Amino acid sequence: MHDIRMIRADGAAFDAACARRGLAAAAPAILDQDAARRAAQTALQEKQARRNALAKEIGQGKRSGADTSALEAEATALRDDMAALEAEAASLDKTIFDTLAAIPNLLDAEVPDGADEHSNVEIKRWGTPREMGFTPKQHFELGEGLGMMDFANAAKIAGARFTILRGKLARLERALGQFMIDLHTGEHGYEEIIPPLMVNDASVFGTNNLPKFAEDLFRTTDGRWLIPTAEVPLTNMAAGEIYAEKVLPLRMTALTECFRSEAGSAGRDTRGMLRQHQFRKVEMVSISHPEHSDAEHERMTSCAEKVLELLQLPYRRMLLCAGDTGFGAARTFDLEVWLPGQGMYREISSCSNMRAFQARRMNARFRAADGKTVSHVHTMNGSGIAVGRALIAVMENYQQADGSILIPQVLGRYMGGLTHITA
Repeated sequence: MHDIRMIRADGAAFDAACARRGLAAAAPAILDQDAARRAAQTALQEKQARRNALAKEIGQGKRSGADTSALEAEATALRDDMAALEAEAASLDKTIFDTLAAIPNLLDAEVPDGADEHSNVEIKRWGTPREMGFTPKQHFELGEGLGMMDFANAAKIAGARFTILRGKLARLERALGQFMIDLHTGEHGYEEIIPPLMVNDASVFGTNNLPKFAEDLFRTTDGRWLIPTAEVPLTNMAAGEIYAEKVLPLRMTALTECFRSEAGSAGRDTRGMLRQHQFRKVEMVSISHPEHSDAEHERMTSCAEKVLELLQLPYRRMLLCAGDTGFGAARTFDLEVWLPGQGMYREISSCSNMRAFQARRMNARFRAADGKTVSHVHTMNGSGIAVGRALIAVMENYQQADGSILIPQVLGRYMGGLTHITA
């Protein structure tokens, strides 16, 4: 959500920033509506003052026996005028609010220009893809070969974009989630949260999923929304709060089921479990002082990288360009893991600094150490990481020529000492 005061101060700069996202100039229309709203509010205040004065005059006139009919007629007309002005101001206020809510966050200056992922910039690369010595298989070939990844039964039960995991492969997925949550809570200082998996309209709006992305979500018959990621409930824990400056940053993590309709993904990644309606993910959320949000964003991204490094999975960090940065983000780092079965890097984590964009939507603030100044916090969220995609990466990178899968050493204690998964 954008601050109207910023647009009043420099509408041209606001439009220039929006143009980086390919948006047409919006400031002139917003400022015209804002001027009309303020004029209506001023007129309303003037009429309110006149009505108060009339009330005194009418009272004095009646006490002295004077004819007050003309004054009473004016008061009646004022009431009608005030009702019309209140309706006009409320309508303009809603129009401005809806307009601002539909405009994406402004990008940080260092975000590169570009229309799509082809303009993303590689920041670092870690690890070297393993020389297999044989033609590597994709995860669904491996999973079906092991008899532990069942797409046919999942489709029978639920339809497309669902998967059933069996036996040791199911345990491996569970082990990955437990390993990640233990790492973030035990070593990275995040507080573990078990949040609701269904949220209300206000929460989905607060994390900028509504109104623009309603079709990407699943909604229950009683009007709640299934969470697309734990970012939604974790971040909204700050909604309406005023924190003491000294408690920041707040760091939270959760391992949850996530639900997405994949409305815009027709024909993409239709085989396997790379893009599912239901999946598990470890999410990290930070509520930060604005002056420290860059450092907190870097820290969060490093925490996600640590997961991949401990799993010995080659990855690269990408700074997303203007056209590929999400609606609510000012800057995003994507971590892309090497998948030998596909012969390419694929996204496994996305860590974004939202600045005060979400905080304004949910009115999340902090009080400065002086005890007086109240400002919006900055919010950050990141995958730490997507469990299903980590399973895919482990399967493909640790596959053997006979179709078996080695267990990464760091997962040994979660797998009961198992070292291989075989058919």
